[in-house]
Amino acid sequence: MIYEIQNAKLTLLPERAIFWEQKGMLIVADAHIGKVSHFRKNGIPVPGMAERNNLWRLSGLVLKTKPKQIVFLGDLSHSRLNRAWDQFVDFRKAYPDVEMILVKGNHDILSDQSFEAADIRLVDHLNAGPFRLTHDREESELYNIHGHIHPSIRLRGKGKQSLRVPCYFFGKGYGILPSFGDFTGSYTLKPVEGDAVFVPGDNETMRVF
Repeated sequence: MIYEIQNAKLTLLPERAIFWEQKGMLIVADAHIGKVSHFRKNGIPVPGMAERNNLWRLSGLVLKTKPKQIVFLGDLSHSRLNRAWDQFVDFRKAYPDVEMILVKGNHDILSDQSFEAADIRLVDHLNAGPFRLTHDREESELYNIHGHIHPSIRLRGKGKQSLRVPCYFFGKGYGILPSFGDFTGSYTLKPVEGDAVFVPGDNETMRVF
């Protein structure tokens, strides 16, 4: 699904990331690498394969879109150094020609040296064309695209059944990416007239509002 905003054509991928083909930029929010391991360490029964699934999806996106750079909109990591981070570093080494930039989020508690050792450039925000890319929402003259809140929307059927699903949200002056990572929780949004909401499916992304 291509959504045009601010004269830029953004591909809203079913894998819960945006590809801006004109810039060769893959935009990912809230991967939370290490969160599954953190849950398991604290006795919460989460499938161990979920951690690797995130990296497989990310690697698949790199092969699919062939980006020049990946911009992570914060919360790339979730906890302190652990095996999950080592696996991410191995992923990063597999794509040395792809620039990787991290807009630091509140869960990115690893030392700056850990990110730099993985050849990841750290920034507080990134201005790119008509967009200001941040972790949380910021007031800006540019259109603000961010993550942080893990947006979702509740879909309702004719039989009064309902389902809450991750979504892409675009409102007046700002847009929000769904969380890329699994088991991250979500915040249910209530769109109003003028907003645009898209839901990633198995093979395509669909507009639902």
